[in-house]
Amino acid sequence: MEQRLRDQRDAIFPKLGTALIERLERFGRRRHAKAGEILFDVGETTNGIFVLLSGQIEAVSPTHVGETIITTHEPGEFTGEVAMLAGQRTMVRGRATRDSELLEIDRASLRRILETDAEINEIILRAFLQRRAQLIARGVSDVILVGATHSADTLRLKEFMTRAGHPFAYIDAENDKGVQELLDHFEVRVDEIPVLLRDKQPVLRNPSNAELALALGLNPVLKESAVHDLVVVGAGPAGLAAAVYAASEGLDVVVVEGEAPGGQAGSSSRIENYLGFPNGISGQELTTRAFAQAQKFGAQLAVAARAKKLECGRKPFTIRLADGSRVHSRSVIIATGATYRKPDCKRIAEFVGNGVYYGATHVEAQLCKGEEVAIVGAGNSAGQAAVFLAPQAKHVHMLVRGEGLVDSMSRYLIARIESSPNITLRTRTQVDEIEGRECLERVSWRHADTRLRETRDVRALFLMTGARPNTEWLDGCLALDEKGFVKTGVELEPQALATAQWPLTRAPYPLETSVPGIFAVGDVRSGSVKRVASAVGEGSVAVQFVHSVLAE
Repeated sequence: MEQRLRDQRDAIFPKLGTALIERLERFGRRRHAKAGEILFDVGETTNGIFVLLSGQIEAVSPTHVGETIITTHEPGEFTGEVAMLAGQRTMVRGRATRDSELLEIDRASLRRILETDAEINEIILRAFLQRRAQLIARGVSDVILVGATHSADTLRLKEFMTRAGHPFAYIDAENDKGVQELLDHFEVRVDEIPVLLRDKQPVLRNPSNAELALALGLNPVLKESAVHDLVVVGAGPAGLAAAVYAASEGLDVVVVEGEAPGGQAGSSSRIENYLGFPNGISGQELTTRAFAQAQKFGAQLAVAARAKKLECGRKPFTIRLADGSRVHSRSVIIATGATYRKPDCKRIAEFVGNGVYYGATHVEAQLCKGEEVAIVGAGNSAGQAAVFLAPQAKHVHMLVRGEGLVDSMSRYLIARIESSPNITLRTRTQVDEIEGRECLERVSWRHADTRLRETRDVRALFLMTGARPNTEWLDGCLALDEKGFVKTGVELEPQALATAQWPLTRAPYPLETSVPGIFAVGDVRSGSVKRVASAVGEGSVAVQFVHSVLAE
């Protein structure tokens, strides 16, 4: 056990040998720190890292009742975590506990190191990702969310911070007896819950996701006067792949995402058919890694920054965001994905986030322990959710409109479902009615042929019933198919190009839309394969054609 703990700490806080430190020397500057000197503090924008040459640095988490020690850095170790890559605010305080000699490396220099030195890149980036995971697991943060179990807004805020990779401590006001003292300290009333408490900062009372992102400093400051090489709209697998490849190839890249990173894939409990992960990987982990990778190469990523309108009449293209700001670019990749359709059933909207969910992650799974749950849908996402929830739920009911799963679901998932004793597949069945007071309590469904109706005490209903493209914001700019998906490449027949007044002698590139220089990838694209691997492939391939457009 002791050896395992030592190995775990060595992975999170590795010691750099003399040779590696010598390679870092030319990128930084030596400096002295006196005992007690604070090197960085909570809430500050992290500008770089410190490599400890001699002495000792203590990383602590300050709270209103004192400090909690996170780790003590010894010679050869380095400070920092994922927030540093994006210039976000640090979560911890760093203090020299002895007179120390340091090698200080600023953020720009560190980025050059990560791009050019594969060995150091692997050590530092792996440590950064594991440190962020540890902060999340331990709830080490400058943010405390006080909420309630049966509150849709509490779930919304938890999901946003979880998917954005921002650590937070959570207190359930319904079950924590000491919460009143904390609320009194911040002068918060119980009826104002959910609230976010931050030391020496104003209380956030049920903020929107955009307000929360601004308060936490999650986003870069985008200058409206700037014209970027590429703007990627959407930070699902397709958009993040485009950002990684474009930024790594030297393009000035901005990514704007209306919610949190990950898209539909980010809510998948486990993706088991993605190349290179034989044991599967959660959508959250995959997109967290991709998000950090894009930041490493210098892409600027803004979350809760919803695109409201695309102005495509002339270059540079302009994207208007919901907050009124604008982003200008010489090329655009649209990766806004699609959203699940809702069953024709009353009160669905009333229980969204409070018994009705569109993704099955660990956040929702905690609410389902020992309960009956129902999943509507016959695709891979529905199958993944069923398999993920089955070990924790009392029973899982899969409601499918069609005759079965063979035409819409991967065979390995069907086999898992068939072998799970507490999963019941109900074909030709649709949700008829949902009931509850403050939260979902019962679900009724009806068989299409027999018209027999069954009601069960179901506390969680997961809707995974097909998708519609997120293309409303395009405002007539691009050619769409009959279902609203964006036409690209060979799907753009001569009539569509003539209607769009295609101005070039060349035909559209693969993945290019009816406007030269604007591309569509992933689930939003007409004819796309709804798989994570294909979305990643499209995002990366599109960058090749972006280079061609920029060279024209």
